[in-house]
Amino acid sequence: MARPREQHFERHMSDNEALMWNLEKDPALSSWFASLTILDRPPSLERLRARLARAVVAVPRLRQHVVASVGRLSPPAWVDDPEFDLDRHVWRIAVPSPGADADLHELAIRLLQEPFDRTRPLWQFIVIEGLADGRAALFQKMHHTITDGEGGVRLAEQFVDLERDPNEPDPPDVPAPVGDGDGFAESAMEVVGHNVRRVGGLARRVTGSVVGNPLGTAQGLGRAVKEIDRSLRPSHEEGRTVGSPLWKPRTLKRWFGSLHVPLADVKQAGRVLGGTINDVFVAGALAGAAAYHHERGVRPDLLRAAMPVSTRKGGTAGGNAFAITTTDLRVPDDPIEAFAVVHEALAAVKGGGSMDLIGQLAMVVNLLPTSVLTSFAKDAAATVDFTVSNVRAAPVELYIAGGRCEAVLPMGPISGTAFNLSTLSYNGGLDMGLVVDAGAIDDPAGLRDHLVAAFDTLIEVGR
Repeated sequence: MARPREQHFERHMSDNEALMWNLEKDPALSSWFASLTILDRPPSLERLRARLARAVVAVPRLRQHVVASVGRLSPPAWVDDPEFDLDRHVWRIAVPSPGADADLHELAIRLLQEPFDRTRPLWQFIVIEGLADGRAALFQKMHHTITDGEGGVRLAEQFVDLERDPNEPDPPDVPAPVGDGDGFAESAMEVVGHNVRRVGGLARRVTGSVVGNPLGTAQGLGRAVKEIDRSLRPSHEEGRTVGSPLWKPRTLKRWFGSLHVPLADVKQAGRVLGGTINDVFVAGALAGAAAYHHERGVRPDLLRAAMPVSTRKGGTAGGNAFAITTTDLRVPDDPIEAFAVVHEALAAVKGGGSMDLIGQLAMVVNLLPTSVLTSFAKDAAATVDFTVSNVRAAPVELYIAGGRCEAVLPMGPISGTAFNLSTLSYNGGLDMGLVVDAGAIDDPAGLRDHLVAAFDTLIEVGR
């Protein structure tokens, strides 16, 4: 079999990726994500390692680590790790008997919280054995600076199969590590060139759209940053307060749960209600959050949701291509009302009613001292009640190293919000992963129950 074609990746992080990298100096703002694939039987670790050995040839980012720039004046660079060892990234563990789902979820959230070694390539694949009924799981963790959720799905093409026991490809020749090759002078010149280019790009992106003032001046720049701060802090809309009064303060305590709904039922509900699959998904999240508050006798006016919107074009799997939008959603009385609220709000987002202001000014805020940067970001994140993310995967059954994939549960980053509900469509279903700040939300399992009930109500409309 031919050697896998190496995909193109940029040498440097983008300004947005550098922002994620800098922010995670505070663990509350960590930006890595994971997925938990449930398999009908344990996969072959040897076969998995062989596939991943090919992947690190085709996807150079998997064998690279991060090197900081001179004075943090340009984004960090990616350089081949001269000590790359696949065994540092692929291994096997087991849950204790009887291997209940709750035990698996607890293990997965602990693995998710463990920080990466920032001197090594930023990914892990862990086979988890010992589940009930002879099942197993594959925990896949990746740093967000490598790619986003959609890119992660494309990277998975390197190691998934359409049948249980296909012919195995020949082992690849892993390229010899290539050092950065840059001395101080070269790095300094690269920084200068980068900043000349990005200042011009910043002015083109933001001038007139946010502050109506040329950003080549300190005054214009200061006004832009103030506008971001104003837009993300607790606000009032027609006398109504934005944000949950219950879900504070934010902590590092985490809980993970899962949900599953049939994709065909969600499609039908969307058609009957006059919207899309994504409308149903976000409406379920909003309705579940609202019911959690109603049960406790609390009725907030508006909840703020964050949603990544893909901007990816073409077939590349590398890098990040998304913008974060935020929208304030009126708290509904029931899931059907939630759908109407979400449908209207998402139409406004698609029409340009929301902007990724922080992303547009990433190169500016990256120059702030780390303590100032993380404080600003945490304050901004604390105004967001929850994050929702919808990623489309394979519509057919897949296998990994001999194990059939029964479900693929995404585990998205909270990054300072109260919970993250991510969904991944796979083989006729929507698999959902719920990552909760269990210090802010004192009954995570109760929140999951409200989410399940909300989706049940929405699906019933289509039947």
